[in-house]
Amino acid sequence: MINIGFAITGSFCTHEKILEEIKKLSQKDYNIIPIVTNAVFKTNTRFGDAKNFLKNLETITKNKVISTITDAEPLGPQNKIDILVIAPCTGNTISKLALGITDNAVLMTAKSHQRNNKQIVVGISSNDALGLNLKNIATLLNSKNFFFVPFSQDSPQNKPKSLVANWEKLEETIKSALLGKQLEPLID
Repeated sequence: MINIGFAITGSFCTHEKILEEIKKLSQKDYNIIPIVTNAVFKTNTRFGDAKNFLKNLETITKNKVISTITDAEPLGPQNKIDILVIAPCTGNTISKLALGITDNAVLMTAKSHQRNNKQIVVGISSNDALGLNLKNIATLLNSKNFFFVPFSQDSPQNKPKSLVANWEKLEETIKSALLGKQLEPLID
């Protein structure tokens, strides 16, 4: 069984799609350990209620949600996960990953997971990806053990700087990343 740390950041509009993908993975030979940022843990939006989202996440994965730095830190030293998926991964989180900032459970998991020289899969969902955040995406693309779910512009006319991962390619990206390879083509 492959243990996936599945880290979820803002981009609330994609959470339903992410739950669908987590459900698919949970029905296969994957143990999903859910990790969330403070925003995901506490924020109710027009896309849903935080408590309901977390309850669904725990029901699907059969694991308790990790939401604090203290609870996330042991994942690396105890070698509890084989691969980390951050999806959706907002521009804010990408920036912090590129700069080595560790101020929430998702980022602590990434930091502690990197200690083990293991793969991190990034499923981007950001309205500023092709703006100021492009340099941070480039930094991660050129960093060891970072792999991106293939992505595209989701609404070029309305949101010309926005990128979103092709969620249907998540499992294929995970399998490829476990082999140390970036799934191609990167841009759908």
